[in-house]
Amino acid sequence: MDELPIGRRVAYWRGRRKMSQQVFADRLGKSKSWVDKIERGVRRLDKFSVLYEIADILQVDVQLLLGKDPERRTDALNCIDQFEVEEIRAALETYDSVSAYFSTAPCPPPLADTGKAVTHAWLTYQYGRYGMLSRALPKLLRDAQAADVAYAGGDQAERAAHLLGQVYQIASSVLRKLGECELAWLAADRSIAVAQRANDQLLAGVATTRVCNALVAMGRARPALELNVNIANRLDLGGTNGSRPERLSVYGILLLQGAMAAARIGDTSTVDDLLGEAHATAEELGSDQNHYWTSFGPTNVELHRAAAAVELGDGGRAIEVHRQRIQQTRLDALLPERRAHHLLDLARGFAQIGDVANAGEMLLRGDRLAPSEIRCRPIAHEVMSDILRRTRGAPPSLIAELAEHMGVGV
Repeated sequence: MDELPIGRRVAYWRGRRKMSQQVFADRLGKSKSWVDKIERGVRRLDKFSVLYEIADILQVDVQLLLGKDPERRTDALNCIDQFEVEEIRAALETYDSVSAYFSTAPCPPPLADTGKAVTHAWLTYQYGRYGMLSRALPKLLRDAQAADVAYAGGDQAERAAHLLGQVYQIASSVLRKLGECELAWLAADRSIAVAQRANDQLLAGVATTRVCNALVAMGRARPALELNVNIANRLDLGGTNGSRPERLSVYGILLLQGAMAAARIGDTSTVDDLLGEAHATAEELGSDQNHYWTSFGPTNVELHRAAAAVELGDGGRAIEVHRQRIQQTRLDALLPERRAHHLLDLARGFAQIGDVANAGEMLLRGDRLAPSEIRCRPIAHEVMSDILRRTRGAPPSLIAELAEHMGVGV
């Protein structure tokens, strides 16, 4: 995009933010005609004060509008910036499988090395280190895509496809967390297609949950619910094959994500049904496990029960679930992303019942555990804004400090 005129870059980012010319003009204090002329290059954009104001409204680094690499943020350790988003986008827009028909396939690293890198990426995600992961993803995507092409048709074809499917899932998960929902959907959609070539129903099942999570994030909760339940029903749990821990875990996570989609549309009956079936499945599994990186088990079911209550607007119920149904020792045994996510849900729950002090405490505890889960997620920013707005007088110093790190105005 570096070669584009500045007006075209403004139009591009305005489109990415789903902002009409009229809405953009209103926020900028200009006319729609002024915006149109800027974007078409009829009028020059030569005032830095206006340029910085545009960058602020579009939530991008001003360097991107100038066609330069943005300056890396000082908090890039924990979050993602537009430069990294565009690198991931470029990697997702690579079509090596098509290019290989016309030229020599790219040479990938050894498959064993790619496997180790994928495992490390999953752990990086589950420890909530999103900034580190976002910087590693472009290369991991390119390597896994190259391996999928290079090993196609050979003995290692399914293994290579399996690894690529996992990388797409990792990309989808972290992009959704950070608010890049359309890219998250693209990566998740790719993961389903690749999972079928990997000849692994369970990988395809987990890929389904990534697609559905992206759909929910884009406001498409009903089709997400239907898809989750449909694929869960297709996973045959009958016989000895159905009792395998891996199959139980994938079946269970499909039910849990279906329950979250149902909660988003206010379908309490379906939420209860799906959580009940997930609870029975977790009891059969017996303990919290991490097959196919699902973290599925009895404790995770209760975390989703609390999260669903928050989505339904019943913060009091979420807090009750936390206090009465979740054993602290089992919660402490889960990986940081799951625990910090739960603390964020509790913060939302406390905010719903007007307890901003405890809401703030949950954010602080989550930040100590996995800073990226609190500092980088748009939903956490909404909670912090709510806390600051409803706090009488100056907020506590720790809350004010965290708000500053998050970029939320006090």
